[in-house]
Amino acid sequence: MLCWGNASFGQLGLGGIDEEVVLEPKDCPFFKGQVICEVGCGLRHTAFLLGDGTVYTCGCNDLGQLGHEKSRKKPEQVGALDAQIIVGVSCGEAHTLALNDKGQVFAWGLASDGQLGFTSAEECTRVPRNIKSLSEVQVAQVACGFRHSLALAKGGSVYSWGQNKYGQLGLGSDGKNKTSPCVIQSLHGIPFAQVAAGGAHSFALTLSGAVFGWGRNKFGQLGVNDNNDRHFPVLLKSLRSQRVVYICCGEDHTAALTKEGGVFTFGAGGYGQLGHNSTNHEINPRKVFELMGNVVTQIACGRQHTLAFIPSSGKIDSFGLGGNGQLGTRSACNRKSPAPVKGTWMSNNGPSAPSTDAHRSFSVKRIFAGGDQSFAHYSASQNSLDVRVPDPDRHIYTLNPDVIQRWLSHTQGRLPLEIANEIETVFSSASCLNGSFLSESHPDHYNTSSRCSGVDMNAARLLFHRLTGPNFPHITQQIAASLEKTLIPGLTSSPPDIEALRLYLTLPECPLFHDPNTYQTLAIPLGKAVISLKPAPLKVLENWWSKFEPPVFQRLVDLYKEVVLSLLRIQKIGIAPSEHRTLTSFLHTALKFLGILHVVSE
Repeated sequence: MLCWGNASFGQLGLGGIDEEVVLEPKDCPFFKGQVICEVGCGLRHTAFLLGDGTVYTCGCNDLGQLGHEKSRKKPEQVGALDAQIIVGVSCGEAHTLALNDKGQVFAWGLASDGQLGFTSAEECTRVPRNIKSLSEVQVAQVACGFRHSLALAKGGSVYSWGQNKYGQLGLGSDGKNKTSPCVIQSLHGIPFAQVAAGGAHSFALTLSGAVFGWGRNKFGQLGVNDNNDRHFPVLLKSLRSQRVVYICCGEDHTAALTKEGGVFTFGAGGYGQLGHNSTNHEINPRKVFELMGNVVTQIACGRQHTLAFIPSSGKIDSFGLGGNGQLGTRSACNRKSPAPVKGTWMSNNGPSAPSTDAHRSFSVKRIFAGGDQSFAHYSASQNSLDVRVPDPDRHIYTLNPDVIQRWLSHTQGRLPLEIANEIETVFSSASCLNGSFLSESHPDHYNTSSRCSGVDMNAARLLFHRLTGPNFPHITQQIAASLEKTLIPGLTSSPPDIEALRLYLTLPECPLFHDPNTYQTLAIPLGKAVISLKPAPLKVLENWWSKFEPPVFQRLVDLYKEVVLSLLRIQKIGIAPSEHRTLTSFLHTALKFLGILHVVSE
């Protein structure tokens, strides 16, 4: 592990060194031979997650942010997490979150604004504690702002808690702090890939590259063309077509990485942390031109500096505030455009010139930054991590061939609880279904728009058919129950984004909807949800339907024709007067849906 920047509180983990500032990458002997999975950097403390699931912390401990009472200058293990296998860490100004392999979240440190998610009134918690109010939720990711926290659940919901002075919780404009996690309802049904937090601003990124931001915006760090704070999530329209795959935030600036390896930055630029060769603030995302021509595969933001990793040369570029050595350029000057971090770097394209020990060359695996500190994890092998490639363990649940194969391998007897819960989560969650069956072909799902749904309808049909075959009655019952009781009743008339509309296309491909026994519990309620949509989302659906292959469109029309015929048959047999009204309203729904499809067909 190489580290550089502010060492005055021991946050670099170098032990009792005399320097307060480390101006160029220095080897941290403590981590020799260890695999580092993640580094969380707070304002004055650091948390290291090792490959075996243990957590080590160092730095300032005034508010209990280390989770132990051992030495501060070198990394020490957080003993209270001994029994846990930790898979993610994140640090705020003076608090720390850790996520275990079962999706539970542990918190410690400063609690003044509710950022730990505990309702107790303590000023700080010095020993990690489980956030009980999230115990029913499986969490996939956590992120800390200075004094607020975010979590992305496997079921697709985004939770926020802590300070809300600038709207950074995304829960509306009451400005009150929240001491326990709250779901951000206005993001319901959107399939998210990542959450990220800055000083007092927050972001969520969808699986198809749409970026939503909220919170403090004094310097334009939300990238929405003004300086007004936002108390609800707002879409960054200018980034929608840029295929963003990763976001990170500094105190008041933001950086976004695209699938092609380009970098956009926006927000506070006073120290050069945007890399645009100026100290201007930017209220719109702007491409870092000096990085063009290079494919960047990792970015990291400190408080007021930014790092970018370029595997073709093996080099790390840095820009922004340099006063504490956090740029690693051997000088304490600020840099307004990307400057190479000092060191002998090995490119990822194979062996470079042989190195003697005095001039060892390093093959960077992963870069990290936060506060005024920077880290590079290196190893002998030349394979760096590429944050542009999704990590399925940190994602919401979605339906794909591998998941379905795993479910179907449990055909004998009852389903294991874990699988049953997963099926229930997916089919109760609009987000999970909207993130499923995404098309990688031309046009791919990163081009999702009111003209293109991003869904591979063929994949949806094939996978639904495999899943609901006659050999898997347990699975079929579970799916039907989740759709009927939770998913369809939860659909709203104005979904927050076009990506929240995809399930209207895919669900009718599920054989369950074509079973006359479920017309009244599935097909009609789904039809009702469609005809209740506001004009704008309905228009998008109509556009998407008009692009369907004829057989797919025909199947949808035939389904609702069958529903009408079945209702008329019931009416003919004769029913109790009390049921007459219900039947008439069902008929009205199905005919109205057919009317919409007729217009599309014309």
